[in-house]
Amino acid sequence: MESQEMKIELRNLQVEDYRDLKAAMEKAYTDYDDDPWRLKDIQLLLEKFPEGQICVCVNDKVVGCALSIVVDYDKYGDNHTYEQIVGNYTFNTHNSDGDVLYGIEVFVHPEYRGMRLARRLYDARKEICESFNLRSIIFGGRMSRYSKHKEEYTPKQYIENVKSNSVHDPVLNFQFSNGFHVKKLIRNYLPDDEASHDYAALMEWNNIYYEAKEKVINQTKSVVRIGLVQWQMREMRSFEQLVEYMDYFIDAVSEYQSDFILFPELFNAPLMQAYNHMGVSQAIRELASYTEPLRDMLLEKAVSYNINIISGSMPHLRDDKLYNITYLCRRDGTWDSYDKIHITPSEKEAWGMQGGSRIKTFDTDAGKIGILVCYDVEFPELSRIYANEGMQILFVPFLTDTQNGYMRVRNCSMARAIENECYVAIAGSVGNLPKVSNMDMQYAQSAVFTPSDFAFPTNCIKAETTPNTEMTIVADVDMDLLKELHNHGSVRTLTDRRGDLYEVVWKGEGNRG
Repeated sequence: MESQEMKIELRNLQVEDYRDLKAAMEKAYTDYDDDPWRLKDIQLLLEKFPEGQICVCVNDKVVGCALSIVVDYDKYGDNHTYEQIVGNYTFNTHNSDGDVLYGIEVFVHPEYRGMRLARRLYDARKEICESFNLRSIIFGGRMSRYSKHKEEYTPKQYIENVKSNSVHDPVLNFQFSNGFHVKKLIRNYLPDDEASHDYAALMEWNNIYYEAKEKVINQTKSVVRIGLVQWQMREMRSFEQLVEYMDYFIDAVSEYQSDFILFPELFNAPLMQAYNHMGVSQAIRELASYTEPLRDMLLEKAVSYNINIISGSMPHLRDDKLYNITYLCRRDGTWDSYDKIHITPSEKEAWGMQGGSRIKTFDTDAGKIGILVCYDVEFPELSRIYANEGMQILFVPFLTDTQNGYMRVRNCSMARAIENECYVAIAGSVGNLPKVSNMDMQYAQSAVFTPSDFAFPTNCIKAETTPNTEMTIVADVDMDLLKELHNHGSVRTLTDRRGDLYEVVWKGEGNRG
């Protein structure tokens, strides 16, 4: 083409476009001996499904198009022919209640190739698929150069060589680059297609936003609201006083219709003041006597305030061994727990704490979550196991006395969000407890971290508190953005892992891998 100013437009096809459409198709299919689309075929498609017929225009001239219908795919299955799908060009196969957008045509005039116009057509198809809540796009992809390689490769070998770029097939290479995968190899899909030697690759693109059944209530949330409590350590003389402070924060955060509230690690340490004369090891065991009453109280609050509560962490005596336990108190009245796996040298030496031996992800009404306590987040293997199980949000209650300790938790939490393509929420305590040994001072800046890609904040920080000030933050995280990232991100740290070379294996209870 001569260099000139161009106007490119993507729009729905009209009957008036037929002359340009026919001319473009005749130029596009020089290697395939078939008649161009008839006017009556285009008219039928526009009557039955006008939204599915798209064209791309250059200077008001149609130079490419994508035609499609909606089908109830189970009626045809994977072993079908093109003529069966189009109902011998009656298009009676179109079903507005179907579940698959079936592509029956796409081409671009050869003089306009290299302008990525076909990509625009494919992107528009994907938008149609999503807007009509269809589970996938399917079509038969011509193996347009297989006849040249039929003596060298089987059809399956040909497809594999195209995928690895050892063989170039302009049709299949384009489908692969647009996120389509081969669902099945079909014989005799297009009659007399000599270039493909009568073979076609049944291609599919899955709509990650598809919902099989529309629910009026209890729908899976696309936006989840998280509340974090940056807790001020202060003198507290009774269990009731602690509960009063907790109730204040739960009430405040729930007023914003939050789905979760997270408290810090060992936030109930002020109650140890009454036992400080006993020595640190005995004092924290006395503190453990409050743990189950606190859990029961939080479970009641979760139900009455309609919010899922991650309890921070508390000391817990079990079989005469001391653990650092966190509770998930769901708003449906159920609860789960998690024992801190990695115990710091200070926790071992001063308190005699033991590390837990179980990990699990937790299902909630606002997505699948994981919990790691403070030091745990500095070990990437645990969160990777969670990610393999579908974790969307990782909650990290922490307790750090110095800025160095805090930066370890913060930077590792940010790394976990990026490498596992999830959200990470951390909450810590501030202030000091001069009358509680081994709990003298605290440093914290609570935050919600995100993955690193175009849809997320550039610095990967969704929200954060002012350092060393008692406060709460409430932040919304978009779960659909995670789906988009997993499938179409600039990089895909979950799917691009070399599982053929390495893996993370859980050797503890539950035998996860």
